[in-house]
Amino acid sequence: MSEFRSKFLEVYSVLKSELLNDPAFEFTDDSRQWVERMLDYNVPGGKLNRGLSVIDSYKLLKQGEKLSDDEVFLASALGWCIEWLQAYFLVLDDIMDNSVTRRGQPCWFRVPKVGMVAVNDGIMLRNHIPRILKNHFREKPYYVDLLDLFNEVEFQTASGQMIDLITTLEGEKNLSKYSLPLHHRIVRYKTAYYSFYLPVACALLMAGENLDNHNDVKNILIDMGTYFQVQDDYLDCFGHPDVIGKIGTDIEDFKCSWLVVKALELSDEKQKTLLHENYGKADKDCVAKVKELYKALNLEGVFAEYESKSCEKLIKSIDIHPSNAVQAVLKSFLAKIYKRQK
Repeated sequence: MSEFRSKFLEVYSVLKSELLNDPAFEFTDDSRQWVERMLDYNVPGGKLNRGLSVIDSYKLLKQGEKLSDDEVFLASALGWCIEWLQAYFLVLDDIMDNSVTRRGQPCWFRVPKVGMVAVNDGIMLRNHIPRILKNHFREKPYYVDLLDLFNEVEFQTASGQMIDLITTLEGEKNLSKYSLPLHHRIVRYKTAYYSFYLPVACALLMAGENLDNHNDVKNILIDMGTYFQVQDDYLDCFGHPDVIGKIGTDIEDFKCSWLVVKALELSDEKQKTLLHENYGKADKDCVAKVKELYKALNLEGVFAEYESKSCEKLIKSIDIHPSNAVQAVLKSFLAKIYKRQK
């Protein structure tokens, strides 16, 4: 658990208060209350891993130097920008997927009286990010780099979401489209850039680094993000709902999951037919047949082998990095996710 968690939560209150009193807009009581309720419902409710890892990474880059209050505040503000970005994606994602719950409560658009106002709320969340950056980083030499970074990662994530959505269009359920390269492409753009690269890139910019000199770090973090998503796909089917906090629905939802891609690779014709007939159906007998096939193909063993090989490859890439501080950041990320159960 990050030592900065309580400080981090205090910064949320400061940023929220600044946004609710933004001089660029004349708030009424109603509009201020709406935005405050919307923020409290959607922004701080997750695990906050992405946000906290900005401060943790920055501290490791400073190699044990004690951080000033100002440094902790600024690193926290960048961490919250990532949490705001995440909230914006999730609010809109839930509408697109017609989801019911998120983080153990109804999706924001399902809340009474919210409905499609949630679309504009998503746009508001997106627009809060440059307001926060302007308020706190306007005078920093890396201000433009920060704006560029958030814009680029948002573009990559939205593009990843697009490939995901057009691959699984309703009425065009075609399993033969699914392959490992497609899975990796979706994961790379939809998840890895904003969840793994963005927090470290923020910390590197704060530490005065030029991101163009750190393409190797980006590549390692993208590989780590891919490994993380494969774990997610695995846990969706084989994880215990009480541990992972949700009931997996990738099979019913016809997701381009690592498990189904691997199953297609390893199946004979008869097994392929069974997959084509049962994958993507909400019927629990169909889901059970797919899970039985996964067991018959020993996908648990295939995953265990993938996990150890990925980890070995990541450690090798990290160990050849010339900077010990950067190595420490990458190893702390890997330690958080290796063999996770949730």
